[in-house]
Amino acid sequence: MPDVTRFFHPVLSARELRKKPLRIELAGRAYALFRDGTGKAAALADACPHRFAPLSAGRVSKEGRLTCPYHGWNFDAEGHGRSPSQPDLKKCDARALQVVERHGYLWVASRDTPLSAFPDFAPEGHEATGSFSMLFRAPLHVALDNFSEDEHTPFVHTRLGWDDHDTSAIEFSAENHEDHTEVHYRAPQRESWLIQLLLLKKGDVFHNDWVTRFDPVRTSYSIHWRSPSGEPRPFLYHFAIFMVPETEKTTRFHVFSFVKVLDPRFQPLLPVVRLAQPVLAWFEIRDDALFIPTVADTPYSLKGMRLGKYDKPLIYQRKLLERIYYGQSPEEHVPPVSLVQSSGS
Repeated sequence: MPDVTRFFHPVLSARELRKKPLRIELAGRAYALFRDGTGKAAALADACPHRFAPLSAGRVSKEGRLTCPYHGWNFDAEGHGRSPSQPDLKKCDARALQVVERHGYLWVASRDTPLSAFPDFAPEGHEATGSFSMLFRAPLHVALDNFSEDEHTPFVHTRLGWDDHDTSAIEFSAENHEDHTEVHYRAPQRESWLIQLLLLKKGDVFHNDWVTRFDPVRTSYSIHWRSPSGEPRPFLYHFAIFMVPETEKTTRFHVFSFVKVLDPRFQPLLPVVRLAQPVLAWFEIRDDALFIPTVADTPYSLKGMRLGKYDKPLIYQRKLLERIYYGQSPEEHVPPVSLVQSSGS
C-alpha cells in the first residue's frame, strides 16, 4: 500500500497511551507509539534499525527513551538512537512520525506535513459529544463504498432511516466536485423505539446529507428530521468518520460526534443528548461493521458491476481515492461500468 503519512490520521484515543508503548498500523506499516519524558506522545517505525525487533514490545526508560526489548538500543521522540554496547556506533536512528494530540485522539503524519494540513472537521455552532473507534474487517475501498450510499439502510440497519417498503419514496441527489463528493437522501423515518427518544413523530422525514473528502479519507454526515410540513425537529446530529486503512484487509473507523440545538426550547435536554448520541452512533456503525465481512472480498475494480443511480459516488470516488489520497496518476481508461438509471433519476 502507498505511504499516506503526508496526511494526518487519527490512530488511537489519547487516553489509551500511558506508560507502555503501543503498536498501531497505518497503510500496511507498523508504528510504536509512546510518551517521552515530558508526557508528549511520539511515534517511531515499529522495527528497531538493528535487527528489526518490534519497539512496541519494549519499554520507556525514566529518561523517556523507547528501549528495544532485544539488545537495548534506545530512541528519543525524534528517532535519534543509541546502542548501549557500542556508544560510538553511528546510524542508529529510527524513522519518526509527527504526533498531534487533538479532539482526545492521537494523530500521526510525516514530520514534513505542516500543521495547517490538519483536517478541519468540527462544524461551527455544534458541540462535541464523544468519539469512538471500530474495526472494519474489509479493505478501505469496500468500507468506503459502504459509506457512499444509503440504499442498504433498510437491509443492514434497524433504527435510523426507512423501511424496505419505503424505498420507492427515497429522494436522492449526488454531486461530484474536484476534491470531494456530496450526497443527499430524504425518506420517511421507519417505525422505531427511537422515535420518542429523538423527539420524533410518526410520519417525520429522515434527512441524511454527507460530504466525503480524501485528505485523508473521511466522511462528514449531517442527520436531522422534519415533519411532513417541513418543520425541523429539535436537534441536528453531525458525525465525522475517518476511515483509516490499517492493512490491506482491515480499516479502522474513528468517529467523532457533534450536536446542534435547532430549537432553544429543548436546550435543557442537551445533557441527555450528549450521552445518548454517541451510543446511537456506535450501534449504527456496528451494524455496518458486522455486515462488512460478508462483502470484504469485493474487487477494487467496478468492472462488470451493474450499478444504479445510488452508486454514482462510487465511480467518481475511485478517481479521488487514487489521485488525492494515494497520490497516483489516474488511469487513462476508466473500466467500463454499466450504470442502470431508474425512472425519475
